[in-house]
Amino acid sequence: MSVRSEEVRAVLDDRLAAYKEELELTSTGIVLQVGDGIAQVYGLSEAMSQELIDFGHGIMGIALNLEEDTVGCVLLGPDDEISEGDQAHTTGLIAQTKVGEALFGRVVNPLAEPLDFEEKGPLEADETRPLEVIAPGVVKRQPVHEPLLTGIKAIDAAIPIGRGQRELIIGDRQTGKTQIALDAIVNQRGSGVKCVYVAVGQKMATIRRLVATLEREGAMEYTCVVAATASDPAPMQYIAPYAGCAIGEWVRDQGGHALLVYDDLSKHAQAYRQMSLLLRRPPGREAYPGDIFNLHSRLLERAAKMSDGEGAGSLTALPIVETQEGDFSAYIPTNVVSITDGQIYLESRLFHEGQRPAINIGMSVSRVGSDAQSKMMKQVGSRLKLDLASYREYEAFAQFGADLDEDTQKILAQGQRMVEVLKQPPLRPMDEVDQVIVLFAATRSHLADVPVADIAEVAPLLIKYVHDKAPDLTDSLRKAQVLSDEDQTRLADLIETFKREWRLQYPTQ
Repeated sequence: MSVRSEEVRAVLDDRLAAYKEELELTSTGIVLQVGDGIAQVYGLSEAMSQELIDFGHGIMGIALNLEEDTVGCVLLGPDDEISEGDQAHTTGLIAQTKVGEALFGRVVNPLAEPLDFEEKGPLEADETRPLEVIAPGVVKRQPVHEPLLTGIKAIDAAIPIGRGQRELIIGDRQTGKTQIALDAIVNQRGSGVKCVYVAVGQKMATIRRLVATLEREGAMEYTCVVAATASDPAPMQYIAPYAGCAIGEWVRDQGGHALLVYDDLSKHAQAYRQMSLLLRRPPGREAYPGDIFNLHSRLLERAAKMSDGEGAGSLTALPIVETQEGDFSAYIPTNVVSITDGQIYLESRLFHEGQRPAINIGMSVSRVGSDAQSKMMKQVGSRLKLDLASYREYEAFAQFGADLDEDTQKILAQGQRMVEVLKQPPLRPMDEVDQVIVLFAATRSHLADVPVADIAEVAPLLIKYVHDKAPDLTDSLRKAQVLSDEDQTRLADLIETFKREWRLQYPTQ
């Protein structure tokens, strides 16, 4: 049997071609040192910044320090199974997470692995996005002009938030910061806004309670919870906000609207400080690395209202920062204040006095939100900040026990009623028209003859009365979004009629 050289050559060519197609080039390094969630790897000369590094045993890391001979990697898992001398391989992939519709209604870690697997099964999401991308440029954006209603009277009237804005929630621990973010998420029910809640450094029990609350309020179906708990390694806490942002950007780039809560960036900064010190980066103020400002600015700059040519989607960010003993001028708080478009400042003193939410209207500001406010809300809310500022000033003066003239007494009485009107129980967001009715009555002094102790009872009864007696008025306000002179006169008459009927029902008041 003769062998033809042409046939042998053809077979060899086929085998060689197939071998070349299967060939993968990887850069391999040797682990020199490992511990505290950090690995120093010799070699990996081809590694990119933020590239995923495979250490085997199912453990991945992210290349952060690219030095002359070594690469400093942070590990996204336990370092118990990694030893000195082990091999590490580049993957050619920048750190990324899964995105898509399947993530909403789920609780996931920063790598989009489900934490609610036992209750809801595996996660079916194929699309991925890098954790870090460059924020959209000015040309791709448009000014904030659409309101993002929180359902909280004090915020929607005095410190409004617009879609695409970055509004900081700041205050001491246990002052209701998370509750405001939670109320804002619950209020998006039926609005088409997708929500992403990023929990950094919190206890798992706290996250479970929050998820149970969202489930109970019917908000979990449009919310994705990204959790990096206090027991997770610092690198997981570091990438959590970026993972949540990538999920929100997917919604924005589909032309949708997303609300993103970072709870909180103080713990995020502490996790980054821990990583940086272990990577032997030079420390700066309060031992934070020199790029801590850049860490948060490149995250928050990704919130935007996109131009019509880019789909007109929006990503609204509500970062949360915790202060110590009300120290507003500390390093991380001042950094984030200077990056964001305003802040909602929660004060411990107001919280303990029973004002909930404990928002200090004087120190809170929204730099762009008023452009997104409806005209009717501007009409009733424009005097709110001035009235409250005057009240706080005269309240401090009145504590000295001096004799007060009639005008001062009127300002104090009006301020007390405004404070009562702005009190609101948690998880009870109000419709915008209902807010306008109550704030119109309060700012136009229609409640001046109602005892302060009865304001909390009168407000919901007034709203119900207006809806029952003048449904055409409330429908008109909801459509037109403006209070005409005729509407104001009619609403004033309805309020006065309601007060007369209320007094007949409760003659002792």
